[in-house]
Amino acid sequence: MDQSNNKKTPPTRTRKYVFSRRADRIFLELSYIYAFVARFFREVLFPPYEFKEVIKQCYEVGVRSLPLISVTGFIIGIVFTNQSRPSLADFGATSLLPALISVAIVRAMGPLVTAIIAAGRVGSSIGAELGSMRVTEQIDAMEVSATNPYKFLVVSRVLATTFMIPALTMYTTLVSLLGGYLNVHQNELTTLTTFFTQVFDAITFLDIISSSVKSVLFGFTIGMVGCYKGYNSSKGTEGVGKAANSSVVTAMFLIFIEELLVMQVINAIRVL
Repeated sequence: MDQSNNKKTPPTRTRKYVFSRRADRIFLELSYIYAFVARFFREVLFPPYEFKEVIKQCYEVGVRSLPLISVTGFIIGIVFTNQSRPSLADFGATSLLPALISVAIVRAMGPLVTAIIAAGRVGSSIGAELGSMRVTEQIDAMEVSATNPYKFLVVSRVLATTFMIPALTMYTTLVSLLGGYLNVHQNELTTLTTFFTQVFDAITFLDIISSSVKSVLFGFTIGMVGCYKGYNSSKGTEGVGKAANSSVVTAMFLIFIEELLVMQVINAIRVL
């Protein structure tokens, strides 16, 4: 009797097969992401241009985020000042507190905190909204009616986040510096003129450029991730929740990666 049919598949061969399938899925997903991002740069350059939708999304991203951004930025300025004062007081250098606050907030905390808040509020909203439209087949209906849903839904939202996150970053930085000033004034009686003179003396043009570059990258990432997850969400209401959750997690992860890469480049430029 032939025993060959009774032989089991070796475990090594099974593991190789599973690994191969996972690798195939990863590379396939990367190809979808590349095509999705490349399509954005093609669509954004050619008409028709959805100016009204872009302005509407800028309002949703920027104006509606102001209350949360204001409170968070103000608290960050106060908390960071309180945390930094004891360390500087040990060396008798509390006069350097305004300079320390400005460097920390302008270089890192302003863009990063703004992007994290926006990823949680805006990224999840975009992912859930487009995911809901995909589930209810509204996107399919737009395609059937000869409307370009990608340009109307994706391009407008990505442009809005790319434009508004830098603006929100500047606003967050200002509010955080005001929070820091109130704390410094309460403890050291520093005047507003003296405080902001030390603030602007401590930062350079390169600091402003790096903050702006990071803000643009963060805004583009938040918009693109939210649109990709929502636009390609699976069928069913469960897919909407997954799209919203995945938009936030993925966007935050990429933001920290971009922060690290940009910081390395800027530090290399400083050395030159």
